[in-house]
Amino acid sequence: MKRMMLGAVALLALGAVAPAVAADLPPAPAYKAPVAMMPALYDWSGVYVGANGGWGTSNRCFDVTGPTIIGPDGCHTTSGGFAGAQAGYRWQTGSWVWGFEALGDWASLRGSSVALTNPTRIDRSRVDAFGLFTGQVGYAWNTALLYFKGGGAVVADRNDIISNGALVATSSGDNRWGGVVGAGVEFSFAPNWSAAIEYDHLFVANANTTFTNPVGGAVVSTDRIHGDTDLVSVRVNYRWGGPVVAKY
Repeated sequence: MKRMMLGAVALLALGAVAPAVAADLPPAPAYKAPVAMMPALYDWSGVYVGANGGWGTSNRCFDVTGPTIIGPDGCHTTSGGFAGAQAGYRWQTGSWVWGFEALGDWASLRGSSVALTNPTRIDRSRVDAFGLFTGQVGYAWNTALLYFKGGGAVVADRNDIISNGALVATSSGDNRWGGVVGAGVEFSFAPNWSAAIEYDHLFVANANTTFTNPVGGAVVSTDRIHGDTDLVSVRVNYRWGGPVVAKY
C-alpha cells in the first residue's frame, strides 16, 4: 500500500514538471513551401539567317498575239526543285510575333506542251530563280510558331519555242513581278536554332513576250504568258537575340 502511494505521488510530480520543460524547448522551425518555377519561355525576337529548299510547280499558259496568228496556244505545268537562303528580323510582343524577310532562291522548274496553233512546235518554259520580299505576323506557343506572310515576288521566267527538236525562238529578260502569300509552322529545336515547313503561292503577273530567232534575230511570235506558282519548302534558321528566359 505504501509503495502504491509513492508511485502515485511520483506520477503527479512528473505531470507538473512536464509543461514547464516543454515551455523551455525552442520553437519548431516554420515550414516554407518551395517557390514554384514556371517553364522557360522562348523569345522569337532577333535577326535570323537561314537556308531553304523544296519543290515547286508552276502553271504556264501561252496566248499568241501575233504577228500572223492570234489565239490560245495551250498550257503546261513546270515543276522541279529549288534552294537558297533567307534573312529577316522578328520581334515578339506577348504571344504575337511580327517580322519581315528577304529570300532568294535558284530554281529548276521546267515543262513544255505542244503548241495548239502549230502542232509542229513545242512551247517550253522554265523558272530559273525567284525572290520574295515579305512581311510576317505569327502567334507563338513557347518554342512553336505559326506564321503568315505576304508581299512582293519576282520570278526569272524563261520561255522558248522548239521545232523538230531544235530551238527556233527564245525570249530574253522575262523577269516577272507579282505578289506572294504563304504560311508556315516553325519549331525551335535548340537555343537560337529553328526549323520550319512553309507553303507559298506566287501570283505572277501576265507578261507580253516577244520570241526571236537566236540566229537572225527575226521576230517569230509574240505571246501573252500567264500562270501562278506554288512552292513547298523546308527551312532552317539561326537567330541572334531574344534568349530563352525563365519566368518566376
